[in-house]
Amino acid sequence: MPRVSILLTCYNHIAYLEEAVRSIEAQTFADYEVIALDDGSTDGTREWLSDYSVKNPGKMHLIFNEKNLGTYGALNVGLKAATGEFVAVFNDDDLWEPTKLEKQVAMMDHQPKIGLVHTDGFFIDGAGKRRTDSPLGFDFPRTETGDVLAALIYANSIIASAVLARKVCFDQLGGFNERYFGSGDWEMWYRVAEKWQVGYVAEPLTMYRVHGENASHKLERIWRDDEMLRTWIAERIGTYREITRLPEAVLKKAESHNWACLGTVRTLNGRPCEGRQAYLRSFSIDPSRWKSLIRYAATFLPAKSFRKLL
Repeated sequence: MPRVSILLTCYNHIAYLEEAVRSIEAQTFADYEVIALDDGSTDGTREWLSDYSVKNPGKMHLIFNEKNLGTYGALNVGLKAATGEFVAVFNDDDLWEPTKLEKQVAMMDHQPKIGLVHTDGFFIDGAGKRRTDSPLGFDFPRTETGDVLAALIYANSIIASAVLARKVCFDQLGGFNERYFGSGDWEMWYRVAEKWQVGYVAEPLTMYRVHGENASHKLERIWRDDEMLRTWIAERIGTYREITRLPEAVLKKAESHNWACLGTVRTLNGRPCEGRQAYLRSFSIDPSRWKSLIRYAATFLPAKSFRKLL
């Protein structure tokens, strides 16, 4: 039984697939299995995977979905097939540095309270060149090792391809929520962070490729995802007071931020009246958050003008 199960998610990225597989082969930690999850590719990905498997018998377990399940449906299929103690998620257009798995497994072995460990990294373009800007509107996500629940209320601070998690986390929590289009990994890491500590290797070991086909560019679907996720978080935050999970001052700031984000996505999703209610809720929780009142006023502007202010 291998220690690590690598879930290689594949969907119409034939131009990047071989390089991704080579970065797996270059890992200094070799006790792994590769489960390639093709989610209905039509660009030759399936043929490339089949050919690779024939030429490299025993190196890759292939799962071809008959229909497109989406990222999280495909990952759940992979989780059922995984036999390792740890699970690494790896998108077929991203890259790893050779010591990524080695350093993550070492941290897991030394810190049993950690359920998930991710790494630093950077963005690359379609040609594999490092980008020095913030192509998705944010820097490469980072956290400190420890309790990162508050950080995950503010934003998704963990890139999927940077993750190595204990298989038991998925077994206990039930895998990814397939209702999400692009925020299901955020929701999954959040659930892990509720019960375990999160580790962080502060070395640039993961390269996230930004190109025209990234799910992150499909804004309207992401806005719907964000509203669903932040509504879910709002429902959970109240329970943290009962168990004193977070200091009250930290919790109030995070809760106010979450309601402000709900105000924004509800407005972006065409419901400014509900957006105003959320902004007022944000301000009532934390009266020092004047930005919520400014955004409240902005909801009376036309939709295009509101988006320009963000």
